[in-house]
Parts: sequence; structure tokens; C-alpha cells
Amino acid sequence: MAQVSYVDATCIYPGNTDPSVDKLNLDIQDGEFMVLVGPSGSGKSTALRMLAGLEEVTSGQITIAGRDVSYTPPKDRDIAMVFQNYALYPHMSVAENMGFALKLKGVPKDERNKKVLEVAKILGLEDYLGRKPKALSGGQRQRVAMGRAIVREPSVFLMDEPLSNLDAKLRVETRANVAALQARLGTTTVYVTHDQVEAMTMGHRVAVLKDGKLQQVDTPRNLYDKPVNAFVAGFIGSPAMNLRRAKLVAGGAQLGDAVVPLDPKVLQEASAANLSEVTLGLRPESFHVEGDGPVISFTAALVEELGADAYVHAVLAGDDTLADPKLVVRFDGRIPPRINESLKMHILTQEAHVFHPETGLALG
Repeated sequence: MAQVSYVDATCIYPGNTDPSVDKLNLDIQDGEFMVLVGPSGSGKSTALRMLAGLEEVTSGQITIAGRDVSYTPPKDRDIAMVFQNYALYPHMSVAENMGFALKLKGVPKDERNKKVLEVAKILGLEDYLGRKPKALSGGQRQRVAMGRAIVREPSVFLMDEPLSNLDAKLRVETRANVAALQARLGTTTVYVTHDQVEAMTMGHRVAVLKDGKLQQVDTPRNLYDKPVNAFVAGFIGSPAMNLRRAKLVAGGAQLGDAVVPLDPKVLQEASAANLSEVTLGLRPESFHVEGDGPVISFTAALVEELGADAYVHAVLAGDDTLADPKLVVRFDGRIPPRINESLKMHILTQEAHVFHPETGLALG
């Protein structure tokens, strides 16, 4: 069983007072694909490198299969890492790169070649085994880097933004291949990315970090539907959730010329906290041309046409066109509105999220 656990794991770099990873508690199940996601500086790569043994654990502990590896050398942790820059040996062939770790372990040549060929077939690299890395595309090099990790048959795969150097189309194709490969191998995998779309499409569960602290860990669907705070709400989802300060009025919250009804429990919490306004969250798809919810009026300031969908950046009545954030609303891409067109839409109030304006924590 290759279960991984962070227990109050903290990393403070020499010369710093603020931890890069602050008391991280996270359990990763055997065979799980766990994605660590967050903006630059959130601590996600540091957390991965702590697990790899490349960064020191200042306090707390990290365990693999129940064994404390906090101060174990990287070579003794039974992990294999795939880096962002591939880290292939340029003078070695694909086969030599993939089998190099086995060679260092003293695995006989015949057995080594057999394993390399098996993995090459899985990754579609059997026709490239004799080539040098410079003769490969970026996607092929990344597959070689993954193959080098796979042949070792480690307990845990660690992947540090492995797709960030690929172009957009290849990144989409490769992330699907990586997810399918992990499902086939069943190896516990910890994957770091700053791309929340990558996180949502690949992970069994996703851990969202900010400023070294774990914000929420859950399935992609639950992160999307039930964010615990405004940061997670705004980070997960593309385009991002609309987050606007809204005054509390009789029956709900005022957004533009519409009053969005709020759950009695939310209103009770807001009253107990003496709040006069809340942060109201609505995703772009929470607006419909037809429906029963309150009607909101706005003007289309910008229209992004993406084919099947169109996203309108809208200005609400009373907005400061420079200071206030635009409201992003999804439309059918085949009948998009025009810039400066005045529009009215119904709000799906059951999809509204409400957060404390200061702490950012979800209400209700």
C-alpha cells in the first residue's frame, strides 16, 4: 500500500521567517491521482519536493506506506519524479534514458531492455528507442521522461508541472494520456500544476493551496459546487466565478438592479456577524435568458466568441466602468449579443454562493 500522508508538514527556507508550506495535513490514498494546485508561490511545488526529499521538512512528518520518510534520502523513498524540463541525458538514446535508473540498480541488460520495451509500447515510443532527445518533439520527450519513471515501478509518481512546456493542443492531448496511463498503472500519483483546468480534468481529488496553506481538498465536482471560501471559488472554474460585494437588503443581496434571494441560514449568519454586505458568487453559467429567477440588467462591454459558447463581460447599472469588475456571463455562442447591447437575464439563485466579505469563508 503506497498511501502518502503529510502530517503538520512545514518547510521554512533558510533566511525566511514565513513558511513556504505551513502545517500541511493531507492524506493521499493508495492508487489515487492527487493534484496540488494553486497560484505561483502557493507552496505546491515545495510540498512535492518535500515528499521527494529535495526540500527539508522543518517540522511535522511525511509518510509513504506508513513509513516516516521525512529525513530519508530521496533514493530510499521508492519514488520517481517527472520534471517540467524533462531532464533527459542528451548523449543517450531514448532506450538508454529510460533504462538508466535500472542500470544504476544493477538490473541485468536483458531484463532492463525487456522492461524498457514494455513501457515504450505503452507510451507509443517503440519506434523512437534508438533516437537521441534532440530528434524528438516536446511531447515525445515528455513521454520519455514519464517512461523513465514508469520502468522503475516506484510506489509513488511525483510530477512537477510536466506539461507546462508543451503547446496548448499537445497539452490537452497529453493530459488525457497521463490520466489514462495512471488509471491503467494504478500507481499513487501526486501531480503539481498551476493550471486549474488541468487539475479539474485529471485529479481524483484536488488540493488547493494558497500562501503555503491548504485551503480545501475534495473531488473536482465538489470544489466547483461547494467551495469553502472565496479564494477556492474564484480559483476553480474557467472563466472564474463572479465575486462581487453586494449590500444586504430585505430578502437578499442587491446585485445591480436585481435582488438575489438568500437562504435563511445565510441571512442568519450574516446578521449574527453584523454584516451589512456580503461577497456574492455567481458562475458565468448561472444566468439564463429564460427562467423564474430575478432579472438583472446589464450592458455588454466585451464579447468573447469561442464557438459553442460566448462570454459577455457585462457592466451593471450603477457600476464604475473602470473600478468595478465586469460580470462574466455565458451565452449560446451561435447567437451572441453585440457590444454595447443592453440585456436582461434571469439569475439561477440556487447556484449563488455567499462569502464573508472579510474572512472569505462561505456562509450557510
